[in-house]
Amino acid sequence: MTSKSVAIVGDNLIAKELSNAFQENPQVQLIDSKLINTQVDVVVETTNLDKSEKKRRIREIEASVSPTTLILSTTLGVTATEVASWLSHPERLIGFGTFANFRKGSLIEVAMPLQAAPGYVQVASDTFSLINQDIELVEDEVGFVFPRILSMIVNEAAFALTEQTAEAEAIDVAMKKGTNYPMGPLEWAEEIGLDDIYAVLNGLYRELGEERYRPAPLIRKLVYAGWTGGETDKCFYHYQKQSTLSSRNPLLK
Repeated sequence: MTSKSVAIVGDNLIAKELSNAFQENPQVQLIDSKLINTQVDVVVETTNLDKSEKKRRIREIEASVSPTTLILSTTLGVTATEVASWLSHPERLIGFGTFANFRKGSLIEVAMPLQAAPGYVQVASDTFSLINQDIELVEDEVGFVFPRILSMIVNEAAFALTEQTAEAEAIDVAMKKGTNYPMGPLEWAEEIGLDDIYAVLNGLYRELGEERYRPAPLIRKLVYAGWTGGETDKCFYHYQKQSTLSSRNPLLK
């Protein structure tokens, strides 16, 4: 396979994991996101939480690259068709869905917007193969398949925590021992970043309007507080610890 120049745009956990993965392959020339130009083969855009910021970045990318450059965009909270509609050359955009711990598996889901030219799917596949990931082509819907299902599980776990059904650790232990999951849902959220979980849930709720997709209020609060796990080391477990301390403080009663 010939070498590729790849630029990663974003400041979230997915962007960092993708950068690390591509850097490990000597066939990849990783381009600084501030130096994107018409010679770049592929640009990977990773904004999920802020839709207006995503639109701004997508349009900035298009202004910098050639009309045929593949743009891979994480479309966890919005459809690839909508993202492609922001471009003058929508046919070269492909949506993909995964979380920041993607290297624990070997599959990234890919969605073609209605405007896409079919040949770009192969380019996307070739690109992800550089980081030892296969692709699975799915329909262009918010959240894809496994990000959607995992986000729903995390959401239900957050409701259970809020309703004091069990403490955070007990919820995770119950799911690991009861279903043989490798991680509990709250642990999972802390590893992959609660902001991306929220982006999926918020996108599903916005697009489909069904109550089952409504993000748990606790998830929304944690995202507002910046307690999204990952490198912050603050999420559900930190929240529970702080809540326990507050309940014991006589000044707060």
